[in-house]
Amino acid sequence: MPPSLASTAWTVFARPASFKQRRRPMTMNTVLGPATMAALLTAATGGVFTATAHAAPPQVRTQAPAFYRMKLGDFEITALSDGTVLQATDKVLTNIRPELIAPLLAASYLTPPVEQSINAFLINTGSKLFLVDTGAGELFGPGAGHLVTHMRAAGYEPEQVDAVLLTHIHTDHSGGLEMAGKRVFPNAVVYANKREVDFWLNPANAETASDIQKPLFRQAMIALSPYIAAGRLGTFEANTELAPGIKTFAAPGHTPGHSFYVVESQGQKLVFWGDVMHQAAIQFLEPSVTIKYDVDSHAAETQRQRAFAEAAWQGYWVAIAHVPFPGIGHLRPNFKGYTWLPAHYSRAPWGGSP
Repeated sequence: MPPSLASTAWTVFARPASFKQRRRPMTMNTVLGPATMAALLTAATGGVFTATAHAAPPQVRTQAPAFYRMKLGDFEITALSDGTVLQATDKVLTNIRPELIAPLLAASYLTPPVEQSINAFLINTGSKLFLVDTGAGELFGPGAGHLVTHMRAAGYEPEQVDAVLLTHIHTDHSGGLEMAGKRVFPNAVVYANKREVDFWLNPANAETASDIQKPLFRQAMIALSPYIAAGRLGTFEANTELAPGIKTFAAPGHTPGHSFYVVESQGQKLVFWGDVMHQAAIQFLEPSVTIKYDVDSHAAETQRQRAFAEAAWQGYWVAIAHVPFPGIGHLRPNFKGYTWLPAHYSRAPWGGSP
């Protein structure tokens, strides 16, 4: 091998390993040189390398219109939020030792008073539009009464509702029926269990009611009166088919005529539970816990235990008025009570590309 070639080979193959360690990484500065880089930065920034300061935008502090859609067979279900109300959970729950309430709430990172959802639901069968409960209207202050706003955001008008299905006639379920003495849903017939209507519209029952229940009788009359005057209040007996795919199921306890609505389409089932429960952080784990608003707390507990067990066993959907919005999900039994499995969000519930 010629000397020059041998020298080159030694340089390439026999240079010490430390040679690579001493090699400097290639950067824009090494390619262009420090002077050139400084000149480029000066030209680009006008001589000063600074970031432009912008004022922070104001905080919006509102939520988006609250509606959520899901497909149930051929039906479309839309959950609507009427808003929320603060509930003094530590003062209204019964059949539980008071010292247990705070730890159970803390396990869900909650402290009393708890902000409680008020949920209502639309059922679009393709030929009729049903509304399950109406929220509180103006009766609970600015935190509630947003059902119509959210209904419109979801693409519906109050005039399109064919029937309102009341699970019961407590204020936070019937208060949205009227405003200033006028029907909010002018083309709808309002349906409720006959026992429920007879109980709340009987003044004699108000005289013997507890202090927490007394105001509800007057509010029930105010909510229903415009529909009674228009001949648009309908009643049903227990376990009646109101329309194809929609049946009632008597669940007395919370109120005398408290009812579930069982909706089925194409083999899929959803049961609207109304006020079968009030505090998700406690009653799923402790179904025996009751609330002061129960007319018959023992019967209410019995209905809850039965409803929880059946829903967990059969695996159908449930929709609940006071579980955090949208209030739709499944139940699964755990070591003591039940685990709530809220609906998994879907942007395209009717299929197709999300």
